[in-house]
Amino acid sequence: RAGAADELPGQSGIAHFLEHLMFKATDDLESREFSRIVEENGGSDNAFTSWDYTAYHQRIASDRLGLMMQMEADRMRDLILDEAQVATERQVIIEERAQRTDTSPGALFNEQLSAAIYLNHPYGRPIIGWRHEIEDLSLQNALDWYETYYHPNNAILIVAGAATPEEVRALAEEHYGVIPANPDIEPFETRTRPTEPPHIAERRVIYEDARVANPYVSINYLAPERNAGDQEDAAALTLLAEILGGSGFTSVLPRELQLEDERSLFVGAYYGGTNLDGTTFTLINMPLPGRSLEQAEADVLAEIEEFLVEGIDPAQFERIRFQIEASRIYEEDDAAGLARRYGAALTSGLTVADVQAWPDVLAATTIEDVMEAARAVFSQGATTTGYLMQPAPESAPDETPEDDTVEVSQ
Repeated sequence: RAGAADELPGQSGIAHFLEHLMFKATDDLESREFSRIVEENGGSDNAFTSWDYTAYHQRIASDRLGLMMQMEADRMRDLILDEAQVATERQVIIEERAQRTDTSPGALFNEQLSAAIYLNHPYGRPIIGWRHEIEDLSLQNALDWYETYYHPNNAILIVAGAATPEEVRALAEEHYGVIPANPDIEPFETRTRPTEPPHIAERRVIYEDARVANPYVSINYLAPERNAGDQEDAAALTLLAEILGGSGFTSVLPRELQLEDERSLFVGAYYGGTNLDGTTFTLINMPLPGRSLEQAEADVLAEIEEFLVEGIDPAQFERIRFQIEASRIYEEDDAAGLARRYGAALTSGLTVADVQAWPDVLAATTIEDVMEAARAVFSQGATTTGYLMQPAPESAPDETPEDDTVEVSQ
């Protein structure tokens, strides 16, 4: 239960840095031996960092579950770090940032856009970290992070697959129950972060790069997250995103701007509610060549205005709800997806009961609930709008003679 949004100022990227370092040596394992043992036992493993949590996961046969817990407990308790390892891994992360972010116009644009959306909240920091701060991350920074957050009382264990609750509990008590808790860590449920103030001024981010193949506009509104015991607003916004732009040409924006009017290459609407803190509702419009981003912005906003007047077609509403429910049922057969769904929810302040109740909350959401959520989100005047675009072509030099008299001969 520690991610990029929990980092101290000046230490952006330390959560992701420690994720890398967790594959180094422990008292019982050599560096990189963790993944080798997983592979030798027919499994696979990986890890990732988000703003709210860091996840370590393995896919393995059920009779190897105890071995996985044993190794996870080992690196939770007895990780060995030194200056040489930190220096090597720091360079690996700098190169990762160079490959995934610094050479990608889209990634750089989204990084700048997030920083503009969040004036005060740490969601405005990149998960991988700002390069100049990554370069200064030290062994002591890594040890402080590890010793503060990597304890059983700050972790959630998710097991999906062929294992009983009794088996999992016994193994968890055997391997994690002997690791001391950190009594000084602030409880996750009451952990405080800087809050985002109300947005009272419009913000614009214009990022130009000659490598941009398909320019687009991104319009971002602040939106509420899913809250424990209070998921109704998030359910309405989830359905709104699908109705506007999440279900291909059956959604409002793609149907109007791509299929019928043929003004856009792509249009989408996005809402990610599984955050510990407030999130965003985003509209994307990638115009056809020949149309400007100003026109693309006006196009999508005009469609939103019309949507707020005309409302939702009941048949489309039922179709969207059916698609969401069908997708959820399909995901029940995917153990990894199921584990990730519960893990993301529980590390974002939700409960098991909230996850189980989510389908019923969606089913109980009405057209008026969705329209009310739409009016609340789209009534915000202080949006954050971004243009990802190519530089304007340089103007040709003016070769007109100073004398403005032009002779015409026939």
